Amino acid sequence: MRIVVAPDSYKGSVSAVAVAQAMERGIRQVFPTAEVCKVPIADGGEGTVEALVTATGGQFRQTQVTDPLGNPTTAQWGILGDGKTAVIEMAAASGLPLLTSAQRNPRLTTTFGTGELLRAALDAGLRRIIMGIGGSATNDGGAGMAQVLGIRFIGADGAELPYGGAALAGLKQIDLSGVDSRLRETAITVACDVDNPLCGPRGASAVFGPQKGATPEIVAELDAALAHFADLATQATGRQAAEQPGAGAAGGLGAAMLFFTPAQLRPGVDIVLEAVHFAEVVKDAYFVITGEGRTDFQTAFGKAPVGVAKVAKQFKTPVFCLSGALGEGTDTLLSHGIDALLSICDKPMTLEQAMNAGETLIEAAAARLCRIVQAVRR
Repeated sequence: MRIVVAPDSYKGSVSAVAVAQAMERGIRQVFPTAEVCKVPIADGGEGTVEALVTATGGQFRQTQVTDPLGNPTTAQWGILGDGKTAVIEMAAASGLPLLTSAQRNPRLTTTFGTGELLRAALDAGLRRIIMGIGGSATNDGGAGMAQVLGIRFIGADGAELPYGGAALAGLKQIDLSGVDSRLRETAITVACDVDNPLCGPRGASAVFGPQKGATPEIVAELDAALAHFADLATQATGRQAAEQPGAGAAGGLGAAMLFFTPAQLRPGVDIVLEAVHFAEVVKDAYFVITGEGRTDFQTAFGKAPVGVAKVAKQFKTPVFCLSGALGEGTDTLLSHGIDALLSICDKPMTLEQAMNAGETLIEAAAARLCRIVQAVRR
């Protein structure tokens, strides 16, 4: 019997790799001789590097970069098992988890560190790059990232703009003359799990700004600054990127990748599943277990469990989803290839209790699920 476990991380509690290991322990309580194939996955946010490097037998790298507030930090990235493809995640350099609640300020935070990760991959001679852009602390339109790649954002005084989304309101000129020539020979695939445009009611500032510390007044300020930035970027590059799906991801980093690099934006889970050759892994499986920290109606919009189910259903393989919590609209996922959804919580408990006991609860839930499968087989 071949069983595939392909979970995302349970954010803030258990990494995707540790989730997969806990699921395997639960499975072996019931099916001790089963072949358990662990494929930890991600959808472009935190954990993308760990999932892809682990699944492909690659190697991890570390680089000192600039954090969202301009301070030094060390960020992890990786090289896939093919030895030719870099994988980076902006959350490691410019992510919300790097800041305390009191430090969140999208007027000032920068994607400069994400640009330094891109440059590190180029310096390593890698010309295929997978870039996850979930979990950002920024709203600077990706200007910080672009500065590292040689693009200059110049204000009225002729000086380069300082960090942050608010500074874009003073942008007068974008100078592309110094852009890194290596980008022309580099294929960049951006793992993105949202389809928001850059500006407007569904844009980066309005939808994602509040979780990064923006008040309604700051949202309006940042949205106007991004619109101004987009006008000048369109003039400088000749590209219409602001309205493209995903342009508003990561505080507008999606737009910057489209404006200033040869990147393509794709659903993050699709990129990950292709990179680990998931179709080959799952085609002979008896069943699949996936999962995430919280499952609700939003999971249908390109999140990891639905991506897993989409591939598994090509082979009519049953898919079970074990999640930390089940929210509103989970029944809609039954029409997206998931056969059953179960919470790992086996009794009433607080969120803190569940998160602290994540691995134990996941293992026990996987064992309960397998006992049901075993009974059906009999």
